[in-house]
Amino acid sequence: MSDVTAINQLVEKHKLLKQEIAKVIVGQEAVIEQILLSIFAGGHALLVGVPGLAKTLMVNTLAQALGLDFKRIQFTPDLMPSDILGSEILDNNREFKFVKGPVFANIILADEINRTPPKTQAALLEAMQEKSVTVAGNHYKLNLPYFVLATQNPIEQEGTYPLPEAQLDRFMFAVELTYPTFEEEVNVVKNTTTDVTIKVNKLFTAEEIIAFQQLIRRIPVADNVIEYAVNLVSKTRPNNPNASEEVKQYIDWGAGPRASQNLILAAKTHAAIQGKYSPDIENVQAVALGILQHRIIKNYKAEAEGVTKAQIIKNLF
Repeated sequence: MSDVTAINQLVEKHKLLKQEIAKVIVGQEAVIEQILLSIFAGGHALLVGVPGLAKTLMVNTLAQALGLDFKRIQFTPDLMPSDILGSEILDNNREFKFVKGPVFANIILADEINRTPPKTQAALLEAMQEKSVTVAGNHYKLNLPYFVLATQNPIEQEGTYPLPEAQLDRFMFAVELTYPTFEEEVNVVKNTTTDVTIKVNKLFTAEEIIAFQQLIRRIPVADNVIEYAVNLVSKTRPNNPNASEEVKQYIDWGAGPRASQNLILAAKTHAAIQGKYSPDIENVQAVALGILQHRIIKNYKAEAEGVTKAQIIKNLF
């Protein structure tokens, strides 16, 4: 099958996938869009929002529609790395046997990831980056496709440990969930307080998703689009000569090179699901907010003056 045919097929499947998810999830189109972009680009996503906004339901529905194996890990202050990765136990023959932890699935929902101490948060790092884990000196490959969807409570809440920058950088997108509109909330209550169960159809196989991820990587990108993406990222760094006055004034740390890589991968995916065979600058701008927001760190002045990261990023366009 040619790449052109494959892209047209991806457009169709993407539409069907969104319709399937909409059977269960009311609204939240922008959030679902960014999660799907991360999946097809082979990245991970972080969902930030208060409890009760259907984050877990969204991931569960997505896993069913994608036809992937799904595990949920509830992060708590007493969770240990072995609770995620698995551990070696002595079997009846007095030999060590490795019992796999919940990290061995295609889609991992790391629920409330910032309620657990850094040691346990770090247990996911190797899995996210290398698609493998090391336990007691042994190396285990994870099943592909592999995708971590983490949810995070707002940092101001009780009992939260902020994710370190190195770990935040591993997430392709950080997606902010907001409260539903009045009409959406009315529909949610109508749909969830009856005895009707909605069946979500499986639309993909694991092999198809891997094929689409490889297709995205083959999509050509013009040099000026790559230069635009790298330039956009470099403008977020306050010590860069191209940085705007606003960045120099309000930002402590800018985004690193992984942001540039993710911008191009996400722009390719964004173009592909619209049926375009190569991304342009508009595609880069469309994904920039979700990719850059969690990678730049505001200073106290920005906090005091109520300047948001979204404003700063949009002004860089």
